[in-house]
Amino acid sequence: MKLNSPLNKGEVALVGAGPGDASLLTLAAASLIADCDVIVHDALVSDDIMAMADPDAALVFAGKRGGKPSASQDDICETLVKLAQENQRVVRLKGGDPFVFGRGGEEIRALAAHGIPFRVIPGITSGIAAPAMAGIPVTDRTVNASLAFLTGHEAEDKSRMDWQALVAAFPVLVIYMGTRNLPKIAAKLVQAGMKETTPVAVLHAVSLPHEQQDYGTLADVISGQLMGVSPAIVVIGDVVDERREWRNLPLSLKGEGLA
Repeated sequence: MKLNSPLNKGEVALVGAGPGDASLLTLAAASLIADCDVIVHDALVSDDIMAMADPDAALVFAGKRGGKPSASQDDICETLVKLAQENQRVVRLKGGDPFVFGRGGEEIRALAAHGIPFRVIPGITSGIAAPAMAGIPVTDRTVNASLAFLTGHEAEDKSRMDWQALVAAFPVLVIYMGTRNLPKIAAKLVQAGMKETTPVAVLHAVSLPHEQQDYGTLADVISGQLMGVSPAIVVIGDVVDERREWRNLPLSLKGEGLA
């Protein structure tokens, strides 16, 4: 089976929509989005990508936004199962990549438990794409030999994170959904031994017309001078200072801010 082969009736494809710009979709993603019966989509899928859907396809919103009413994961899984059992050809469309903080694992387990055929179409994860579009190399041999991806939810009281071990092992951090808890994260990192002068980038909607880039340091985050716009990818580490602008953005979008 080719990844871009037409879906069979009763089949579900978990499709990564990438960081937002439709030109960054994979060929398989573009093909399946344009040829399916139902699209169950997240809030972070861009309008340009949604416009690629077949006009006759049903669109089911299943977005999750922090602090706002949203569908539960159980409800989303039940919806996918129900649609497949109705012999619909279903695309589950997720921002970034389905398996990078996208709960794709929970969805394929639900589908498998009901004997529903599925396929996975990887997408460019935002933790790689957003820094790249901003000219930030998440790995640079002059800076780091390791890199950690984490979710901003780990700053909550029931965190599973060993912050001291994290700081000791990883000079560069890429944080998904990090803006709401960014002051807590910055404080925990400094308490764990990271320097207050460590550079920080907060990257919102990068690759889309309304993108915003904000720069500063952990000290700026802790003091409230650097907040950024949610949702965003946060990059922490000296690679932020290695950024080079390459897209000739309008001055208002360059986000030099506190840099």
